[in-house]
Amino acid sequence: MTSNIILFEDIFVVGEINPDGKKFDKACRIVARSQNCDMSMQLDINNEIYPMDVNDKFTMALASTLNYDGTPDTGYYNAAKRKNLADKYEYVMHGKLYKLSEEGSGRSITAELYASFGGLLMCLKGDPSHVAHFELDQRVFLLIRKINK
Repeated sequence: MTSNIILFEDIFVVGEINPDGKKFDKACRIVARSQNCDMSMQLDINNEIYPMDVNDKFTMALASTLNYDGTPDTGYYNAAKRKNLADKYEYVMHGKLYKLSEEGSGRSITAELYASFGGLLMCLKGDPSHVAHFELDQRVFLLIRKINK
């Protein structure tokens, strides 16, 4: 049921936090590596409401909508609304893909997907086959749930 709305999902492990130094009080940049798709990710998160540490393991998904039936999101949050994909995660952001690119050639080609979630940025890098179905200016939900160590 959720397979058609989840565009990407994998388990990541945090390798570094703020590799270039802390820039903001309430946000930090995590650097993480996926376990199944061999993707690397830099992601800004609000560490005041969702703290993360080095070696934390988490599931990260990118979805086109939170509605299980695939209907587009209205843009308004309604707590009394029916169950949706966000109920299965602890941290959710909504944003827009602003850059898609590829580097290299032949077997060493790497795709890069950039998104902004209200100024919190994400860069996802890796095999182009994992991000080929994304489109520039596409609106996406980023969903995270920590996995017990």
